[in-house]
Formats: sequence, structure tokens, C-alpha cells
Amino acid sequence: MNKYVKRYLIDAMSGMAQGLFSSLLIGTIIKTLGQQLLRLHVNPVFQFLVDAGNFATDAHVVGAAMAIGIGFAMNVPALVLFSLAAVGSAANVTGGAGGPLAVLIIAIIAAELGCLVSKKTKVDIIVTPAVTILVGALLTVLTAKYIGAAASSIGNLIVWSTQLHPFWMGILVSVVVGVALTLPISSAAICAAFGLVGLAGGAAVAGCCAQMVGFAVMSFKENRWGGILSQGLGTSMLQMPNIIKNPKIWIPPTLASAITGPLATCLFKMEMNGAAVSSGMGTCGLVGQIGVITGWFAPSQAAINHGATAISPTFFNWLGLILICFVLPGILSWTFGLLLRKIGWIKDGDLAL
Repeated sequence: MNKYVKRYLIDAMSGMAQGLFSSLLIGTIIKTLGQQLLRLHVNPVFQFLVDAGNFATDAHVVGAAMAIGIGFAMNVPALVLFSLAAVGSAANVTGGAGGPLAVLIIAIIAAELGCLVSKKTKVDIIVTPAVTILVGALLTVLTAKYIGAAASSIGNLIVWSTQLHPFWMGILVSVVVGVALTLPISSAAICAAFGLVGLAGGAAVAGCCAQMVGFAVMSFKENRWGGILSQGLGTSMLQMPNIIKNPKIWIPPTLASAITGPLATCLFKMEMNGAAVSSGMGTCGLVGQIGVITGWFAPSQAAINHGATAISPTFFNWLGLILICFVLPGILSWTFGLLLRKIGWIKDGDLAL
């Protein structure tokens, strides 16, 4: 059971997230940069950036990148891996707004069945890609639309609920997605699969930042500047071995996320209107913050479907971004951590990487 959980829920989801980073996410950043530069001056180079971004964010390309990422993470044979490009493209387009979840499920099944026949015949170069593509195509025709609709419905419910009850949903989304980021699963893939944008996406960003910045700051005594960089710009997942030894160390950043989440949704109205995958990234490579910023200038289609429009960010928008993503997570987690150290729940060395 642990083998399959790791293969399908950890490795495959992480691979899907990397595929999204390498297509939709970086494409959105490049496209937005080009669009903003074009507003200042019409130049062929800037137009090229827009065109390059459009190529990378095409639904067919994004689907193929996700499926190849899944196959690579599952360590499938080469012919299966390359055949997954067609499977992912079909599943993502057919799945619509919930395409990433359709790609995840269909690509896993197609990859596994492709592996079953790989190198079993003398015409492997024909049989393996044929089985992988035909299985993926059949599953796409039969299920992708419904998987996508289900994922989209769940995401719409979360987005709508957060708009309706920003305080309570701000806490819930921030805590859950933040915890998912620290666990050895992909919070980015989860956010992408359900299309978390708008206030819900903003709460997700807050929760992820609380975990990453929180652990980085509260463990400074043990890990110094190396810990700040590896956790604050890398991942709080590095603390999982320490969490297993002493689960109490997870309390400070989780409490911080329960505070910054509703502050993001109720006070600063911070929305993630960029690519939904950015909602689950926090401060990892500053992807979460770049997603919020790109959403200000060029909202994603998912965000537009929820009523988002381009804005000119104000000082209050920038202040909210800085406080929610960097300042408050550090101050709150350090304060809570100090209290837990004083009562003996956290001891010196408990947070050492």
C-alpha cells in the first residue's frame, strides 16, 4: 500500500506539478512580462515574449507536459513516456477546467498498462506506444469530461464558499493547503487540479507561506541562514522527519496560517488570479508571489471565469502581499515557537535539519 501511495499520490502528483511549472506557469510569466513591456513600447522582442508564452500555455502543450512529468516521475520506459504526450494533451483539452485531474488519473492508468506490454514483444516500438495511446484515448473519451467536470465543480464550490464566507474558509483553505505543502504530496498539483483561484487561491498562498517562512524563521536558531534559504525559498517538507519525531513543532506555522488566511481574504482581499498551480507554491522560488502579481495584470482564464479582471495594483495590494507572504508568517511563527520552547514542547535541536 505504501508503495502505491508513494507512486501515485506523491511521485505522480509531483511530476504533474513539474510539468505545469515547465509549461503553464513559466509561460504565463513570460507572456505577462511581454504584455507589460508592450504597454510601454511596441517592440518585436516583446511581442516574441508574448508569442512564446502563448505557445507554452496552450492547453495541448500543458496537458502533454503534465503527462510526461507524471511518466518521468513514475520512471516508465521511454516509449511509454513519449506516448504520454498524446494522452495528456487529449485528457487536458477534453477535461476542460478540471483537466489537470483528468490528466493525472488517465496518464497513470495509461502508463501502467503501457508498462505491462513494454518489451514483451519483438515489435515493441509499435505495441507499447499503441497500447499507451489507445488506452489513454479510450479513457479520455469515456471519462475525461466527467473527471474534469467533477474537479471543476469542487473547485468552484471552494471558490464560491470562500467568497461567501471569507473568514472561515480563509482559515480552512489556508490551514489545509499549508499542511499539504509540508506533507510529501504536491499542494501545487492539488490547487491546479481543483483550479483554486481568487480569494481561495489567496488563502492557499497564505497557508503555504506560513509553513515555509514559519519553519524557516522559527528554526533559525538551529539552521541559521542555510535554513532560511532551504525552507523559505525551497520547501518546508524538509521538516517532515522532525515533525514525525515531535509533531508539536508543526503547531506554530499552522496557527500562523490560521491567522494569515482570513487576513488575506477579509482584510487585504488578496486574490490569486494567476495560474492556479501558483496557489500551492508559497514562497518556493517566489512562485506564489509571482502568480499573484501576474494575476493583477493578466488574470488566467480560470480567474476570468470567476469574474476577475486586470487591475492596477495599489500600495495596499503590495502591502498585503508583503505582510501575508513574508512578515506576518515569520513574526507569528517565531512568537508561537518561542512560547512552545518556554513550556518545553519544543526543545533545542528539534528543528535541526
